Amino acid sequence: MSRRSRVPRSRASLALAVGAALTAPLVFTAPVAAATTGQYTVTALKFTVQAGGRTCTIDADLYRPAGVDRRHTAPAVLATNGFGGSKSDGSTDAIGKAFAARGYVGLVYSGLGFGASGCLIALDDPRVDGVAASRLVDFLAGTRAADDGTKADYVTRDGRGDPRVGMIGGSYGGAIQLATAAVDHRVDALVPMITWNDLGYSLGPNNAIGARAVPGSFKWQWTNGFYLIGEHQPLTAANLDPSRINSLACVHFVSDACNTMRTLNTGSYPADKTGPMLSYSRSVSPVSYLNKVKAPTLLVQGQADSLFNLNEATATYKTLKAQGTPTKMIWQSWGHSGGRTDPASGELNLSQGNLETSYVGKRILAWFDRYLQHRKGVDTGPSFAYYRDWIADPNNTYATASRVPALSRKLYLSGDGKLVDNRRKVASGSREYRNALVPTSHSESSLGGLVGLPDPAPYDTEGTYLGWTSAPLARSVDVVGAPKATLKVASPATELVQNSGDAADKLVLFAKLYDVAPDGTKTLVHRLVAPVRVPDVTKSFTVSLPGIVHRYEAGHRLQFVVAASDDAYFGNKGVKPVTITSAPGHTGVLELPVVGD
Repeated sequence: MSRRSRVPRSRASLALAVGAALTAPLVFTAPVAAATTGQYTVTALKFTVQAGGRTCTIDADLYRPAGVDRRHTAPAVLATNGFGGSKSDGSTDAIGKAFAARGYVGLVYSGLGFGASGCLIALDDPRVDGVAASRLVDFLAGTRAADDGTKADYVTRDGRGDPRVGMIGGSYGGAIQLATAAVDHRVDALVPMITWNDLGYSLGPNNAIGARAVPGSFKWQWTNGFYLIGEHQPLTAANLDPSRINSLACVHFVSDACNTMRTLNTGSYPADKTGPMLSYSRSVSPVSYLNKVKAPTLLVQGQADSLFNLNEATATYKTLKAQGTPTKMIWQSWGHSGGRTDPASGELNLSQGNLETSYVGKRILAWFDRYLQHRKGVDTGPSFAYYRDWIADPNNTYATASRVPALSRKLYLSGDGKLVDNRRKVASGSREYRNALVPTSHSESSLGGLVGLPDPAPYDTEGTYLGWTSAPLARSVDVVGAPKATLKVASPATELVQNSGDAADKLVLFAKLYDVAPDGTKTLVHRLVAPVRVPDVTKSFTVSLPGIVHRYEAGHRLQFVVAASDDAYFGNKGVKPVTITSAPGHTGVLELPVVGD
């Protein structure tokens, strides 16, 4: 056991890019100092727990505010790291510091398989990671001790064995909150940030609505990057804890995770393997257990995030709301793909001292005031809020609403390549594109920012995509939410093989929206695309594009693109020419959620 006294010197940030050690360099590079509002001590602790059929040790730090004791109790905040991190990385350590300085007991730990904690990486499986976190809730309840005998008898309780505890963290440290709350209803408040709803969608997205049974396009860059980081974990530990080792073929993950990775990397999805392999990703994801989550949840998702896009948080938000779980949602700027964290932006960054002054920071404090401090008069804010990067005033960057805006404006795909606002303006015509055997479109280098590599601007190669472009806008248009497109394509080469039993024989395409400036410069908003593995090319299908918050300025044009490939994803198996036909009575439709319509 070690103790070190902390007198916080400057307000710190919850740069909860808290996300992952993997993503921290994209968001915050400076070490996080503690906030100035109070003193605390930090005690290093170990806990031996049973998780996933193994006995393993959890490495944790306990933050105890000065003056907190059995007679003067305080609520607790529990947190863990993003993927590849530990209790000591800047973004995770910041949580313990920030909330201990504000009077909360903090327990910050290295997740299973990371840092000095044992056991295998199980992708925040509630049956493994959730159960392990629940044992830490036991400690905060005073009903179990750390391995050295330390007890926490100074956490506010709502009943015998029931501590008042909230959780906060991002990415891998976000999903663990939902997993823990699903197995332990003593958790009182959650703030999951930049995390997932369904890893099956995150890693192999199919944005065709209603086509969940058909695997999507493998997001190979992000997924393999995380996989390699995970398999590397045992090599970073001074003592190779046997609980952290699985086998030579699957060193550090649970076997189901490695099997899923192998299937995805083959680029082939046979019917007898696709179900069980991809169903594992879904089984450990919130989508499978949200019905058990009752703790009030403040979801914070990043607009600049091609790993876990806004659609993931929206799906979680709608499910929790529908079942009566108190839930609100904020779409901030930054996510796994970057975003704004400079002081002028007004965005949350505890390392720069703005928990009390940033919009998201104030919302988090209010959430914990209401559900951990039980201050019933506290206003926890509107149901939905979103960051607007076109607003210069940092005190006015967020807009609020009672719900996510609905689809309100329709545009039609004309046969002459125009995007028109009235079906009667559609010109009859057919156009064709065909894919090459290598990717010919680029949206992003998913991991390039981690190693400082430049990322070329998005592009599409002539002949391998089709685009429909609107007339210059008479006035600005604010799109907030997930656009939707209904399409019908013809691909005889695909039709011959799409029922082979291998999902890889189905057609893959990528839908996306560009902003075209008057000088012809094109911007792919946050480099987001919608991969689609078309369920059946003989039928029309509907695509949900990733959610965006973007202002199309007056004089700019919208361009809707269907591309044959994207180099951040696995694409078509073989060459599959595609024809898209338009006529006034039958054409593709693009729907936009426009604020003010």
